[in-house]
Amino acid sequence: MTVYDTCPSYATFLGNMGIMASIVFANVGAAAGTAKAGVGIMRAGIKTPEQLWRNLIPVVMAGVNGIYGLITAIVLVSNLSSPDSSTSENTYSLYSGAAHLASGLCCGLSGLGSGFCIGIAGDAAVLACGTFDVELKRAARGRTGAFGAASGGGRGGGEKKKSGGGDKLFVSMVLIQVFAGNIALYGLIASIILAQQSYSCGD
Repeated sequence: MTVYDTCPSYATFLGNMGIMASIVFANVGAAAGTAKAGVGIMRAGIKTPEQLWRNLIPVVMAGVNGIYGLITAIVLVSNLSSPDSSTSENTYSLYSGAAHLASGLCCGLSGLGSGFCIGIAGDAAVLACGTFDVELKRAARGRTGAFGAASGGGRGGGEKKKSGGGDKLFVSMVLIQVFAGNIALYGLIASIILAQQSYSCGD
């Protein structure tokens, strides 16, 4: 087997495509998740502006996926090798190129799927929390109008107890976002392991 068979000139193309795939797909997922969740946050913020900062969790989780793609891209760039300066022969092997392409796709596509999951689930969760808060306020106003301000004040303990449902919805949203983000994290771990698989023709 010749050096060209082991380290062809197109091997570097595969490695660079892995770099591109990791950053582009991960950022597409982050952008899609941010856009989808952001629309829901703005809609819910019209009636429940006090929950705006708390509802930014899906946007933060989606943005982390882009960071994962950047980390993988940096690791892959550091593993690329240029041709030998004296012989002009390529030292970056086909084995390394295929491994690094797989590494980039693993991280990028995992981030893409995670981003869509975060955006869709986050949009629904934000609207659910906002709707619950609006209905809770509406019910409180109805009781106050029916029984008067004094009677409404006497029911403060029961109102506080019922408001716990909103907290449960928020906790559920956080858990969903965490497990959706874990998809991208698993892809990052696998991509880093794949990025370490390399063979140089100069060895």
